[in-house]
Amino acid sequence: MRVKICGITRPDQGATIAALGANALGFICVQQSPRFVDAIQIQQIQQQLPPSIARIGVFMDTDVETIAQVVKIGGLTAVQLHGGESVEDCQAIRDRLPQIELIKALRIRRTWELEMAADYTPAVDWLLLDAYHPEMGGGTGKTLNWESLQSFKPDKPWFLAGGLRPDNIKQALKLIQPDGIDLSSGVEITPGEKDLVAVQSLFAHINGA
Repeated sequence: MRVKICGITRPDQGATIAALGANALGFICVQQSPRFVDAIQIQQIQQQLPPSIARIGVFMDTDVETIAQVVKIGGLTAVQLHGGESVEDCQAIRDRLPQIELIKALRIRRTWELEMAADYTPAVDWLLLDAYHPEMGGGTGKTLNWESLQSFKPDKPWFLAGGLRPDNIKQALKLIQPDGIDLSSGVEITPGEKDLVAVQSLFAHINGA
């Protein structure tokens, strides 16, 4: 299972979290976010990471060329689209960056919105399900209704996000079997400042699940 810790802002914390067991780190490329990092900051962080760690830039409704520039400077291996991007937008990024892993986040408010996943699967490599918030794109700490996801079986692998924490990860993984999990606020002291004790606790709970 892939474990992605998102909202990394510091080189020392990125390296430590990778050493604790994360195999993917997320960098918020949305200027309005308190976890925002620019391409140079991402470059500095990723230089201290093992080559095997996926380096995922999170964007919201960003133009293709800006994404491509951040990917190049920051040394990203993947792009996560967390806004209102259409299938056509995803395909445009796929065409522009064919070597980059592409993840589309779906912010779920109602169960029927899960049906959107089928539209995106031809254009992306992974899906990510997050809880909807009217004013925040992510990192809200709000959980999804896990029971409603028990029949979610898309054609592509998927991350579970939204309100995951060390103390509820076992419960989530007992109910559903995502291909990956994505945490941000659930392992933080403040936005962008990770709680390394919580990250260590997370992996202890995952290993015991």
